[in-house]
Amino acid sequence: MQTDEPILAQVERRQSVRSGDKGISWIMKARPTAWSVYAALIIVLSVWVLHSFLHALLVACVAAIASWPLYRKFTAHLPSRISRSTAALMFTCVMSAFVLAPLMFALAALLSEAHALILEIASADGQGIAVPHWLPNMPLAGPWLAGRWQSELAHPGAIWIWAQRIEPTTLLARAQALGQFTARHLFIIAFAILVLFFLYQDGESLAQSLRRLLCQRVGQRADGYLDVATRAVRASVNSMLIVGLFDGFGSALAYAIAGAPHPALWGAITASLALVPFVGYLAVAALTLHLAMAGTAASALLSLGLSSALLFCGDKIVRPMVARDGTRLSFVWVLMGCLGGFEVLGLVGLVIGPVVLSLARELWKQSVRDAALSDPTDSTSPVHRTMRQPSHGAT
Repeated sequence: MQTDEPILAQVERRQSVRSGDKGISWIMKARPTAWSVYAALIIVLSVWVLHSFLHALLVACVAAIASWPLYRKFTAHLPSRISRSTAALMFTCVMSAFVLAPLMFALAALLSEAHALILEIASADGQGIAVPHWLPNMPLAGPWLAGRWQSELAHPGAIWIWAQRIEPTTLLARAQALGQFTARHLFIIAFAILVLFFLYQDGESLAQSLRRLLCQRVGQRADGYLDVATRAVRASVNSMLIVGLFDGFGSALAYAIAGAPHPALWGAITASLALVPFVGYLAVAALTLHLAMAGTAASALLSLGLSSALLFCGDKIVRPMVARDGTRLSFVWVLMGCLGGFEVLGLVGLVIGPVVLSLARELWKQSVRDAALSDPTDSTSPVHRTMRQPSHGAT
């Protein structure tokens, strides 16, 4: 039957009818049922019960996803008589030692240096801490600082008098906060190791069940989203390791140039602490203070400047550049994801932040493609290109 209605209008009418039918069908499916309300209630209650363990679960999941290829290679080389639980326990111990040993070494070295520095200050306080010879020669504030030092610290017992001015309640509150911080992070580490063992043990079945569930609920696009998340997690973890190596070798070289004692040891301490953003500056501050107390002002300032510049480049340049390939995000988005995730979730946020932005990017691209395919008036739409092709029967 011939009609005077333009072809484009017919296509738009069919699209509107089809989309209306889909909208009605979606609304019908979206009506809450007793089962959906029950499932949502159970999920909310589970999250509420486990909210204290959220950081531990996230840390364990990130560690399992990032190290899963290594775990599969590890189990492939084990004898067949070793059970899956034993293999999971062995690899969990290896991963725990690999992650925790450098941090424990760095913290122990810093505590040892801090103890020696406190003893040195206490010994010097008995006779009065003399003004460093380099302090009056500093530009701008040098003479003023030297005068303040002479009036406040040069007489015997000055540090002890300062310590007596601090309120005991303030010291108690700070000690309590430090104890709570330490206890919470030990709790997170312990449960993360425990969850990591079970993830290695049952990771295959859990991954298959999750993939199957998402494919049923979301569709075949779930495979793509899971691949994006996995790739982003591994890229973010790799960036942390590379930043640690970069900061370690670079700071050791900087300390050697500045003439600091034991540059390799201090470089290892800096590398271990630099795995966590901004924590590497603790090693730099400790070494700078140690050199300043020894009277080598030029070495202290040079170590401070070079190592701080290296740590800044590692956190703000190297980390986003390494993670960019796996996350497929531009430099600025990786940087904002790392810093925003660290602000919200702490250390694990360095990984979760870029992963979330990678999934958001993939969702945006998919939505744009769907909109282009469903809009026949768009010049890039396949429907529009088909209508613009000349008919073979035209004269």
